[in-house]
Amino acid sequence: MLMVGDMPFNVPDMTCSHCVGTVTKAVRSIDGQAVVTVDLPTKIVSIQTGVDAARISHAVEDAGYPNKSA
Repeated sequence: MLMVGDMPFNVPDMTCSHCVGTVTKAVRSIDGQAVVTVDLPTKIVSIQTGVDAARISHAVEDAGYPNKSA
């Protein structure tokens, strides 16, 4: 799959390592090869993937984490 640049998302409800795991799992359910980098203190998730940002955003939201592009 063609990887594109970082797609940063603000995920304000992430508060712990469990949250990070859940968000990462949601992204990888859409693209198993996605590179997911999480900065928990700033609540920013950067994703490198070839999948449309809207699909990624919906997957994270379906996992229980509202988000928006950062």
